[in-house]
Amino acid sequence: MTVTPTASIIHHFSTIADPRVDRRKKHQLTDIFFITLCATICGADNWVAIEKFGKAKESWFTEQLGLEKWNPFT
Repeated sequence: MTVTPTASIIHHFSTIADPRVDRRKKHQLTDIFFITLCATICGADNWVAIEKFGKAKESWFTEQLGLEKWNPFT
C-alpha cells in the first residue's frame, strides 16, 4: 500500500468540521490547528504555553498564514 502525502498541514486539517458559531470566529480553524501543532512540537504542553508561543511568533504566523485579525486565542 502506497500512501500519498498531503500537500500541506493546512490541507490535511481542512476536512475537519468547525463547530464554532460563525459570527464569533476570528481565525480559521486550520490556522488554529497549525499554530497549536507548531507550539506543541516546540514544547508547549498546555493552552497558556500555546498562547505565549503564538504571540511570540506573531509576525511569522502572520506571514505564513496571511492572518488578518491577529489577536491569538482571545
